[in-house]
Amino acid sequence: MFGALIRGMVAGAAGTTALNATTYLDMALRARPSSETPKQAVDAIANQLGRPVPGDEAQKDNRLEGLGALSGIATGVGIGAVAGLFGPVWQRLPTLMSGALLGGLAAVATDVPMARLGITDPSKWSAQDWLSDAVPHAAYGVTAAWTLAALRQRGRAFAHSAETA
Repeated sequence: MFGALIRGMVAGAAGTTALNATTYLDMALRARPSSETPKQAVDAIANQLGRPVPGDEAQKDNRLEGLGALSGIATGVGIGAVAGLFGPVWQRLPTLMSGALLGGLAAVATDVPMARLGITDPSKWSAQDWLSDAVPHAAYGVTAAWTLAALRQRGRAFAHSAETA
């Protein structure tokens, strides 16, 4: 079980890297600014918990930027960890299908809380907004699923070689 958890976390980290790279590529190509929603979500959650982020305006903004990015990494690694624990389910699916499901799960895990906090309203998103959200999450899902499948395969090959030695 511990091995499955670690494999899932590694897959989630790989997926998160793919999501971030896709997002930054989009920003570079379209010259668009970074999204403010992660730091707005962190700020809202901190305030709801009665633990506002400290500092003057610039310090608080910098902390929120960092905490927003860290929350995205934690979400991606966490979803990967869950996928690792449910490895027997994922391994029955084609990698592309499990990738689509993992990408969808990552999108839901980020978009739903932000909508519930009133930070964004997906019903008002443009087609471009949806693409800016869907493409990086698809990159996350496919990369995480492929990495998880590769790690499972490598683990089976290692176990087989250990048995025959």
